[in-house]
Formats: sequence, C-alpha cells, structure tokens
Amino acid sequence: MSLIECVPNFSEARRPEVVEAIRQSIAGVEGIHVLDQHADHDHNRTVITFVGPPAAVEEAAFRGIAKAAELIDLNQHEGEHPRIGATDVVPFIPISGASIQDCVEIAQRLGRRVADELDIPVYLYEEAASSPERRNLAFHRKGEYETLREVIASDPERAPDFGPKRLGPAGATVIGAREFLIAFNVYLTSDDVSIAKKIAKTVRHSSGGLRYVKALGLLVESRAQVSMNLTNFRKTPIALVVETIRREAQRYGVAIHHSELVGLIPQDALVDAAVWYTQLDQFEPEQVLERRLYAAGGKRQTADDGQRTTDHKPFNPAQGKPPSAVRGHFASDAAFLHTLASGTPTPGGGSAAAYAGAMGAALVAMVARLTLGRKKYAAVEAQMQSVLEEAETLRADLTATVERDAAAFDAIMTAFKRPKDDPERAGAIQDATLHAAEVPLETARMAVRVMELALEAVTHGNKNAITDGATGASLAQAALQSAGYNVRVNVLGLKDKGAAENMLAEVRALEEQAADVQAAIAQLLAGRGGMAL
Repeated sequence: MSLIECVPNFSEARRPEVVEAIRQSIAGVEGIHVLDQHADHDHNRTVITFVGPPAAVEEAAFRGIAKAAELIDLNQHEGEHPRIGATDVVPFIPISGASIQDCVEIAQRLGRRVADELDIPVYLYEEAASSPERRNLAFHRKGEYETLREVIASDPERAPDFGPKRLGPAGATVIGAREFLIAFNVYLTSDDVSIAKKIAKTVRHSSGGLRYVKALGLLVESRAQVSMNLTNFRKTPIALVVETIRREAQRYGVAIHHSELVGLIPQDALVDAAVWYTQLDQFEPEQVLERRLYAAGGKRQTADDGQRTTDHKPFNPAQGKPPSAVRGHFASDAAFLHTLASGTPTPGGGSAAAYAGAMGAALVAMVARLTLGRKKYAAVEAQMQSVLEEAETLRADLTATVERDAAAFDAIMTAFKRPKDDPERAGAIQDATLHAAEVPLETARMAVRVMELALEAVTHGNKNAITDGATGASLAQAALQSAGYNVRVNVLGLKDKGAAENMLAEVRALEEQAADVQAAIAQLLAGRGGMAL
C-alpha cells in the first residue's frame, strides 16, 4: 500500500474554531489519518500532519486549502512567522510504496486545481520547482504577503507557476515535494531577538553555517527563538545543531532555555541524538527494545535520509496497535506528567480528564484482549472484538484531546490579551470560551461511552480481569467528573445562555447515565464478593 505524508502550514492559530474546521475538512476524506496538529499563537500558524493513499492525500490537501481560503483573510493576519498565504505551504513526502516523483506529480496536479478552482496563485518548490532558484521556500516568502501583493503583477520573477497574477485575501500557496523535514525550535534565556537572529545566521547553511539547516531568529512568547527546518538529520544530526546553538549562545551571555518540535520526528533522529550525547560508540539499532518488539510482531521501522518507512498492514486490534493515537507536544507519559506538574496553566484539569479517560479505555481494551481467543469465551468473541475496536478508537481520540483541551485554554488567554479597544475582542473571547466548553463536553461524552464498554467487558469478559475493567470504568468516571467541572466553569462566561444551559443539561444527563453504569458494575462485583474469580 502506497502512503504519502502531507504537512500543510495554515496561517491561523488564534481562532480554534477555524483551525478545527480546517482539520475536519482534511480528516473527512476517507483513508486519511491525521497524525499531529501543532499550533503556535505567536507565530499565528498551525501545522497539520496527515497520511494516506496518494489520491486521498491529494484530495484532503485541496479541501484544507479551500477551507482555509474561506475562513482566513491575510489582510487581517498578524504573526511572527513569514507567510504569503492562508495556506502558506503544502509539502508532500513519500513514506511507503511511493517515490519523490509521485509526490512531484501530486504537487503539480494540486497546483493546477487550486489555481483553476480557487483562483489562488500557486508556486512550486523543492523537488517540484519549475526552476533552480524557485526550490527554496524563502525565495517565495521574500517580503511576505504584503510585498508579494504589490509586485506579483509587475515582477516576472514573482509570477506564479499557476493561477492569477494578483492576490486575494487568501494570498498565494507554495506546493512542493520533499524528503522528511524536522521542524525544530530552540528558545534562549533572553528576550533579545537580535541574539537569536545572529545565532540563526551562524547555523543556517545559506549564510555559511551547517548543511541542511534553515534558520530564522524570532521573538516568541517574550523569548528569543531560533526557528529551524532540518532537512537531513543523517548528515547534520540534531545534536550537532543544538550544541552549535549552545556554544554560540554562550558568546552572548545567554543559554538554551528549552527546545520544541513542530509536528513529528523520525525515531532514528532521537536515537542518534541519544547515542551522540551518551557516547555509545558501539551502539547497534537492534539494541532498542521497541525495535525488537516490532520485529517480533512483523513490523519494521527505519529511517533513511530523513524518510520514515513502515510495513503498513490493516489495523488489527488484537495486536494492540491503536488506529491513530497522537499526543502532539506531550509525546510520552512522563513528559505529559512533568508538564502537568509544572507551574504553567496548561495542560490542566481538562487535559488530565482526557488522559484519565484514555487510561480507562486502555484498560477496557486490555480486558477485551485477555478474552479474545480463549475457548471459554468463544460465545462472546464477536462482542469482545467490537468492544476492543471501539475502546481503541476512544483511547486514540481521548489521547488527542489531551492537547486539544490545552490549546482551547490557551486560545482563551490569547483572546483576553487582545487590546481592549479591539472591536473583535469580545467576539474572540466568546468564540474561544465556547470552544473551551465544547472540548471537555466531548471528553465527557467519550468517558461515558468508555464506562458502557467497561460494563460490557466486566459482564462478558475474562473473569480474571474483572477488577481491571472496573478500574477502567472508575477512571472514565473521574474523567467525566473532571470534564464536567471544566464545562461548568467555562459556560459561566458565555453570553448565549441558551447554549450554556444546553451544555449543562447534557452534562447532567451524562452524569446520571454514568451513575447507572457504575451501579451496575458495583452490583456485579458485589455478586462475586468483590474479587475476580
């Protein structure tokens, strides 16, 4: 099966309802799996990563561009990151069973369609570029939207590859094909953006720095940032980039505060960094536990020149592989808990609620797996298979909601930071508040469904795991209660009292439904003396 990755960058992060609409337009295409979503409010930019078969990826990219053009006006857009379009850049990356030439052809077809159907100027870059000077994304972004709007009709060098020589409110879009790229940002212990710009000049290749590094110096959240694209982590390792920045920062009396990924990173890039820092000179890739597990399960993961490939097979719940579990910034359990315990307002209770719900769903899946394939439970095989599949879907969705909830709260804070004389401030606050109530309400709905599945698992599943199923239900009930707190506090800020009351009524109904499920589980446990047989 051929798989292609697409990583479109949209010029919006401060209106969560707009980002969600774009995401849904992409996710609605059959065969598409959204792997990651990264929003930066200072950049005012969201990066969505999705994969699928070539035709589906091409269609999903078009729908995302069309939705962004409908909802984003570049004349009203402000942000730290350079941009020329509502959908600023759309790269296609071969993952499995596809070549870079396949991606070039997709970029060319999509470019023509966007120009013809949406009347948006399109530029081709990287492997799809129409000329060598147009390969570099920075060439197309020179002067950003405001400059391009003035020169597109008169400057032959800025003429688009497809579409009109004029810019509308959606701006222009750059589409191309490339190998895997790591978007990586390093924050400094300073608010002096000039230091970040000097360091960026030192590390980027175009200024005589490290090969396969593109870099900018920016001010983000009152902190200087070196924003980078690493285009070949094999030849320029991420550890070398970090240490070069660390050395340069010391020259100016500052240090590295922290770093962040935008989107996804190949496992091999992190392994290479670990090997570099720990000086494991005799290290062999097969020493990684997860690689041995993949091999034992018939899976293979490698990375070659920045490209990740996997032997893709249809989803098999019995093997424990979730359909689309993504946690974005919180890429590990330990990282999430560390961030939760930190002094920042996000992630907070809403994210913790989703996390608890995901754990509950995981335990339901565990009970189902301990039931499947056992002769004693042959009569409920089909029922447990269905429980397992739905539990895994809920686990993935709740895991993704961990970050969605944090982003929803961040959006409220961003709305309140708008100038008080901004005529759109009140509306932005209301939109963000409504979304901040909708996300935990969705968590509550999923939590109740996890409880219902737990009841099925406890009733019909492996009796040796009955307390595990009951624990899953209790975790889901905690998720429901915690999500309910967040819904109740957020609707207090809504001026639409009808919408607020409808949400509160639904929370109350869900709580009553959950109480009945928990009572049924308690009765089952009491009937067995509270112990698994």
